[in-house]
Formats: sequence, structure tokens, C-alpha cells
Amino acid sequence: MSKCGTTINRIFCFGRNYLEHIHELSNAVPTVPLIFMKSPSCVVEPGEPIHFPKHGNELHQEVEIVVRIGREGKAATEKDALVLIDSISVGLDLTLRDVQDTLKKKGHPWEIAKSFDQSSPLGTFVPYDESVDLKNISFGCKINGVQKQKGNTRDMMFSTAQLLVELSRVWKLLPGDIVYTGTPAGVGPVKIGDIIEIESDLTGSFSWSVVD
Repeated sequence: MSKCGTTINRIFCFGRNYLEHIHELSNAVPTVPLIFMKSPSCVVEPGEPIHFPKHGNELHQEVEIVVRIGREGKAATEKDALVLIDSISVGLDLTLRDVQDTLKKKGHPWEIAKSFDQSSPLGTFVPYDESVDLKNISFGCKINGVQKQKGNTRDMMFSTAQLLVELSRVWKLLPGDIVYTGTPAGVGPVKIGDIIEIESDLTGSFSWSVVD
């Protein structure tokens, strides 16, 4: 059992789901959700040190709302999708931007830029029920106390429910699956010695130090 409150099964991630973030990286706007995956070994518990990866130089923070799947099933509709969610947290999709840029130019997969060890710091999960408005969750990220990202899920191009419907076209969702739903604008470099803090009114705040 993870300190984050769950045994992690699979980690599904969505890229390019906030328009301003797409523009800041000069990426093309997707017409369908962009899916990639990470290994459960990527998760870092709150308070544990993050070791700067040795195979790249430009590490960027990307704060995201994360949902956990609590029951097995496929979501044919957005209403079906909401039934599958049992809890919510906030997490980081750490990205080696220099490595990713090289991979993108070559048309190669992103795994070594996105799915390296400790690339998914994750806060503690809180229960989800119908009183939670998934389309209006504020969240953000600070580096050394300075606000770098501030977002709200109302600005998502594809809602959380739509993302789960898209996943269900390919996979049966299982208890312990977690879904990173995309990051807003403001991503940027973090370095050794930095303290990364992520927060949401729904979940509270969590922090990590970056070490060699």
C-alpha cells in the first residue's frame, strides 16, 4: 500500500489538455486526447527527495489533477466515467524537456523523457463523490515559494470524464489505475536544491526537494 492511499496499478497521462500550455510550448492543438503511460515505479511519495535524473539537463515541473479508479469497468458515456472514480489528488508530471524535444524531432516515443524513475510525485488521495465538481478544481505549483503554475480544470480542452471515455475505447479500467489529466501553462525548469510545492483547495499541499 502506498502512502498516497492506494496500490498503483497503471498510470495513464494526458498531454496538451490546456490551450495556454500548448501555446507556450508551440505544440499543435490535438483534436483527440493525447495519451501516454508511466510505470508505477515513477511515483514519489510526499516529502521524499527527488533525485535529478542523470540522462537529461532540463527538468520541467508540470502540476496536474489526478484521479484514481476505484472499480473495474469501461466508460461508454461521461456519466459512466464518473462512477469509476473513487478519489482525487494532485501530482507532478516531471519532464526532461531537452530529451523530449530531441525525441519529438526524431518521431520517437517519449518514455525516457516522461517515464523515468521518480517522474510522478503524487499527493495523498481524498475521496470523490458527486458533491465534487470535477470541472471546477483550482490547483497550482510553487518553486521555492514562488507561484509558477495556477490552473483550473474548467480550462481543460477535454474534461476528466471525456478522458476516461477515451481510455475506455482501448482499455478496461481497473482499481488502482490513476489518471494524470494534463497541466496548465507555466511549466519551467527546476534544479537541484529547489523545493517544489503543489496544492489544491480540495487536496491540500504537498512538497518535494530536488537533490543530486
